[in-house]
Amino acid sequence: MSEHKVISFDNIKVACRNCSLTSLCLPMGLTPEDVDLLDAIVKRNRPLHRGDHLFRQGDKFQCIYVVKTGTVKTFDPGEDGSEQVLGFHLPGEMIGLDAIETGIHHCSDKILETTAVCEIPFTLLEELSSTIPSLQHQMYRLLSREIGHDEDMLTLLVKRNAEERLASFLLSLSGRFQRRGFSPSDFYLSMSRHEIGNYLGLAVETVSRLFTRFQDDGLLKVERKHVQLVDIERLKQIQRGDQAGVREQQVT
Repeated sequence: MSEHKVISFDNIKVACRNCSLTSLCLPMGLTPEDVDLLDAIVKRNRPLHRGDHLFRQGDKFQCIYVVKTGTVKTFDPGEDGSEQVLGFHLPGEMIGLDAIETGIHHCSDKILETTAVCEIPFTLLEELSSTIPSLQHQMYRLLSREIGHDEDMLTLLVKRNAEERLASFLLSLSGRFQRRGFSPSDFYLSMSRHEIGNYLGLAVETVSRLFTRFQDDGLLKVERKHVQLVDIERLKQIQRGDQAGVREQQVT
């Protein structure tokens, strides 16, 4: 097993200027002085644990949250107690942007593993953005990224088969981990097979069967939640729908 780069919880109170997630979060593009102004309104609370919530559907919108360590799931809760998973959020990603328009959260969130977040009161962020153009631009960039992600997810669900969906999901995680300085091929899944299937529109049995098939085909190794991507290029072929190319490589 390769070594993992881990963000220590001893460092969760580090200032924005020195945070390792600066290039992924709001401070990107800000001057050191402007970063200090932003840092002054950021709240850093105690670590949260699996099953905890930052907000629930129907709660009044007050803050935007940035994941600092750990993983957070957002979902649409059904009246019967069911959940429709909307996304999995990794360090450097923001949660709560959906509530800006109406002032009410339209989904709920749940902590999937021990997690630390930065809490940014939105009214203070708005006031600060009006005086710092680069901060306002960064907000637009992050909102645009969210829209692009939603469009990609819609395309995935409408046009891709089960194999292509799982390959896309694993490659998305790989790229996101790599941008955060982690291994792109060796990581742990904080979400369950059921949650992955819910997110991808697949039955949990299908997800489990595909993990087994991918492992048998030499694309990855999986042991419970630990995943090693052995052949990323062939996963990319599956993602593109190039099943013939994958089969040719297996024969040769």
